[in-house]
Amino acid sequence: MNRHIRVAITQGDFNGVGPEVAVKSVAAEGITDIFTPILFADWRIVEHACRRSGIDLSPFRRVESVAEARDGQVNVVDLHLDDATVTPGHPTPASGAGAVASLEAATAALLDGSADVLVTAPICKEAAQCDAFRYAGHTEYLDAKAGPGHKAQMILFDDMIRVALVTTHLPLRDVPAAITRQNVADSATRLAATLTADFGIDRPKIAVLSLNPHCGDGGLLGDEEKEVIAPAIADCTARGALVFGPYAADGFFGSGSFISFDGVLAMYHDQGLAPFKALARANGVNFTAGLPFVRTSPDHGTAYDIAWKDEADPTSMRDAIYRAIDIFRCRARHAEASSNPLKRQSLDKPGRNGGKSRPQPAQQGAETSKSQEQEPKPETENAPDKQQ
Repeated sequence: MNRHIRVAITQGDFNGVGPEVAVKSVAAEGITDIFTPILFADWRIVEHACRRSGIDLSPFRRVESVAEARDGQVNVVDLHLDDATVTPGHPTPASGAGAVASLEAATAALLDGSADVLVTAPICKEAAQCDAFRYAGHTEYLDAKAGPGHKAQMILFDDMIRVALVTTHLPLRDVPAAITRQNVADSATRLAATLTADFGIDRPKIAVLSLNPHCGDGGLLGDEEKEVIAPAIADCTARGALVFGPYAADGFFGSGSFISFDGVLAMYHDQGLAPFKALARANGVNFTAGLPFVRTSPDHGTAYDIAWKDEADPTSMRDAIYRAIDIFRCRARHAEASSNPLKRQSLDKPGRNGGKSRPQPAQQGAETSKSQEQEPKPETENAPDKQQ
């Protein structure tokens, strides 16, 4: 690639902390030496966010379209929203419409190749509902945009742990019906694939959690573990995957057993995300795996209680940007290494003396992925102002 990696960044709900963490994340000196930020936001919101946070506006450059974005500057594609009135801490129809407009423009740039990765700031799902957005969240929206043949998988991760979900934004009452043998096996298989392609882990070890307390206590508290989850694990094992469990969630996290695995598969949203957020705190990143493009986000919400008070910590947003770049590069390396690296060998025809030449040596292939039990050191680790 002859240009920097281009990172499309959404403004999120502008009555929350989205604009603040976005501008703080890209305002560090030297940031454009690493990647090219393209923030899809109303210019008035960016100006306001910079003033409230004491950020110098000079690195930001207002452009009318992504085609005008240039390396070496913080590009802001001005959305020219009909209503950019900020009401701190309160979702409004205007803030919901602004969030959707930003997401649509950034996703379009991602799909047409104008941007390489997508990083989304938090939205209010209720305020965002409109004809263009009838989804439970970013994950479902991007899954639809990816088209047939792809299936999104939510993964939360930091340096210590990676947690994926069988079900995502689903009411708890509907979860048991969605926990099928096929869904569990498919989720574990897709998690293994993304750990290899996107994180560079060869032969990843995956732990699968139970649905019921105490793994069902032998059927006293439910039989999903015996009838559904254990058979799904056996299916994965039969295909050569390193999948183990089921494990009772409380003891698994409480004992620190997650350290021994490359990935954890939880049955439902809060089962996986509650302990993850307690462990990761400000360093967690949400990654939408399984799609033909890379999308990450911070693992926090709109945080209306601290919106526009210059109190929002941009650590998770900044880490989401750096991790998106790392995943993009890792995925490219994996694609190169897993393509056919060897030319077909051919034997020379016998010479006049009846002898045969040796086969021509095969072309040296691309470097294969290295086996790792731990996550590879992020390539952007030394990026400026990453640590708070």
